[in-house]
Amino acid sequence: MSEKQTCPYASMAPSTTAAGAPAVSDRNSLTLGADGPILLHDVHLIEQLAHFNREKVIERQPHAKGSGAFGIFETTEDVSAYTKAALFQKGVTTELLLRFSTVAGEQGSPDTWRDVRGFSIKFYTSQGNYDLVGNNTPVFFVRDPMKFPHFIRSQKRLPDRGLRDNHMQWDFWTNNPESAHQVTYLMGRRGLPRTWRHMNGYGSHTYMWVNAQGEKFWVKYHFHSQQGLEFFSNAEAAKMSGEDADFHRRDLFEAIERGAYPRWTLSVQVMPYDVAKTYRINPFDLTKTWPKKDFPLIKVGVMTLNRNPENFFAQIEQAAFSPGNVVPGIGLSPDRMLLARSFAYADAQRNRIGANFHQLPVNQPRCPVNTYMFDGPMAYHHTGSAPVYTTNSGGRPWSDQTGPVDNGWEADGTMVRMAYTLREGDDDFSQAGILVREVFSDAERDDLVETVVGSLAGVREPVLSRVFQYWKNIDADVGARIEAAAKARSA
Repeated sequence: MSEKQTCPYASMAPSTTAAGAPAVSDRNSLTLGADGPILLHDVHLIEQLAHFNREKVIERQPHAKGSGAFGIFETTEDVSAYTKAALFQKGVTTELLLRFSTVAGEQGSPDTWRDVRGFSIKFYTSQGNYDLVGNNTPVFFVRDPMKFPHFIRSQKRLPDRGLRDNHMQWDFWTNNPESAHQVTYLMGRRGLPRTWRHMNGYGSHTYMWVNAQGEKFWVKYHFHSQQGLEFFSNAEAAKMSGEDADFHRRDLFEAIERGAYPRWTLSVQVMPYDVAKTYRINPFDLTKTWPKKDFPLIKVGVMTLNRNPENFFAQIEQAAFSPGNVVPGIGLSPDRMLLARSFAYADAQRNRIGANFHQLPVNQPRCPVNTYMFDGPMAYHHTGSAPVYTTNSGGRPWSDQTGPVDNGWEADGTMVRMAYTLREGDDDFSQAGILVREVFSDAERDDLVETVVGSLAGVREPVLSRVFQYWKNIDADVGARIEAAAKARSA
């Protein structure tokens, strides 16, 4: 094969599994009906996610660069009507770890690159660890997990020269218009927070809450910074990248060290269980937000970061999060991305740290543990000679609940590979357009145009024309301004 041959697969049929069998779909996961849960026997999805988690060693893939701190969450309001979760009962204080990060950058990348910021919390509750894996934006780029590895690869580096590439990024985004809402956030001021302390955090996904009476609700989490919101300009961020690549990491550590403890107010949006079935937009679509006029914010409590790590590697780098870690009173939802992440994140930690990552001090629950998972590399905790199987006659307890689960939902249908069923308000561009026209100021729209045009260096046809149409679909005026400015720059 010639050294110059760049695409040996060009003449091949569509994609296959690693075993060579035809891949049914690289865009849609196998679900029970268009709106039902993802099925574990979607072998192609599991293979994609499992391989994706092993494409890099040691470094997270993605969210490699980051830092964090310990703190507490205080539930100040009575939300027991919505959840029986112990940590969300009024007056309860819960220890936590919060890790901030960038998505696309590697360990050594500058903190101030334009990127989405990770905002992941591990609550050490009396009922087990609850992990809330979020970002500083309320939405995400894709709604089906089959696309997730492809999205991350498009934001990383070219295979030949090892460089990040605007063309590759915009090629993916414009071929997947569901990304428009998140890309608008990214190209706006939230793409460049001044510090981690001065940005909001969101659970992004839709979760389930269950109260003591067994009533179910759908919720979205909002963490609003009590420090206010502050952002870098493009020029300030570029300058800081050269002056201090670890600016955000340094700022957080030094703020806590001097006693300037950052705080966030947690509020939730609550949707009644049955309303979700007919609401005008799909409430489980990760690319959408819920209108606050329909589902106003309900205050829950206050989060405070008050303790720096004693050892970065042991307590931050080895911290392991998974949205599959829920506690009684909290459950997952039919959100496909959330369901896939509940597997993929824990699997990533098994690959990155090891099978017993949960035994490391930073990941250990603060409550008693009786798990039948044992042995494996670096096993520390053990059960002596107690039975390692169920059912047993040795007196070691096991669980045997039957019947409907309290944090589940109904699903029925034919096994299909399809996008979500479209509802009245479901489209890819309307919420992004509202963000541009009704939330952004004139100055922010000007900055948006400048940022997008700057990101088009190296973008070639036919992708460039798709970029112009992409933004015209979001907002006709902004799209026209982007096209005119880009063409003037290249003239």
